[in-house]
Amino acid sequence: MIDGILNVYKEQDFTSFDVVAKLRGILKQKKIGHTGTLDPMAEGVLLVCLGKATKLVDLLTEGDKCYRATMKLGYETDTEDVTGEKTAESNTAVMAQLTQMEIEAAIMSFVGKYNQIPPMYSAIKKDGKKLYEYARAGIEIKREARQVEIYRICDITRESADTYSFDVYCSKGTYIRSLCRDIGRKLSCFAVLSGLLRKEVHGFSVTDALTLQEIEECQINGCLQEAILPVDALLQQYPAYEITEQAENFLKNGNKLSPRFFKNLGEKRDLRIRVYYAGEFTALYDYKEEEQVYKPFKMFL
Repeated sequence: MIDGILNVYKEQDFTSFDVVAKLRGILKQKKIGHTGTLDPMAEGVLLVCLGKATKLVDLLTEGDKCYRATMKLGYETDTEDVTGEKTAESNTAVMAQLTQMEIEAAIMSFVGKYNQIPPMYSAIKKDGKKLYEYARAGIEIKREARQVEIYRICDITRESADTYSFDVYCSKGTYIRSLCRDIGRKLSCFAVLSGLLRKEVHGFSVTDALTLQEIEECQINGCLQEAILPVDALLQQYPAYEITEQAENFLKNGNKLSPRFFKNLGEKRDLRIRVYYAGEFTALYDYKEEEQVYKPFKMFL
C-alpha cells in the first residue's frame, strides 16, 4: 500500500469523488481520501491522501486556500454559479451605469471577516441531511450565516463588460460562489461564479499538480513515487522530536509519553508535536498540561 499525499490537478466536470474513484483504479488500493471538495465546474489543486495519510484528511480540510475566481454580473442562479437555473436578473439600466471603479471597490470591500450565508447547493448538513439534497427536492432551508475571512483579493482583471476575474486568499469554509453572489447584491446587479481555479492549498501550488492521466503514466513508467509527498509533508507547522529507545514500546502501544522520553526536548512544551523513532514519522502527540505528559492525537505506525 502507498502511504503519502498526491497533489492532484482536478479537471473540470470531475467531482472530487470521481478523482478518488479513478485513483483507486490506477493505484490498485482502496485507502484513499481527498482533503476538500471541489465542485465539478471547478478545477485545480486537490490534495489526496493515500494509505496512512488518510488519517490527516480532517486536519487538511481546515487549511487556508487561494482561488482564481471569475464572476459574471447581471443575474443569479439557484446554484450561485453558471450551471444553475436563473432565479433573478438585473435591470440593464442598472448594469449600464456601473463603472469599473465601482465594481472593483465592491469586490475589495469583502476583504476581512464577514458573515456569509452558505449556498443551498452545498454539503453542509441540516438534521442529518446535506443541503444539496433538500435543494434537489425543491426545498429551501434557512441557513445561518457563518463568519469567514477573506485575507486578500488581488489581480482584479476585467475580462469583458460584465465579467471580472480576481485572486481570493481565504479561510476554510468560504464559498467563492456565495462571495460572488454577495458582491453582485452589493452592486444591486446580481452575479454568479462563472469559473474557479484552486491555485493553492497548504502552500502546495497548482503548478506542481498532476492530472489523472499524468499520474497514470507515472504509475505505468514506475516513477510515481517521486510525485508522492511523505505523510508528514503537510505537518511542518508542528515541531519534530525523536523519542529514545526506552520509549519505543510505549509509542507502539499508543501510550502517553513523559517529556523525559524525548531527545533534546528542552524546557518548552509545544502543544502539538511530530514524533519520530529511528528517523521515521510515527505520530502526532498533544501536550496535557494537567498531567505534564504527551498524549497521542494521531498514530501513523
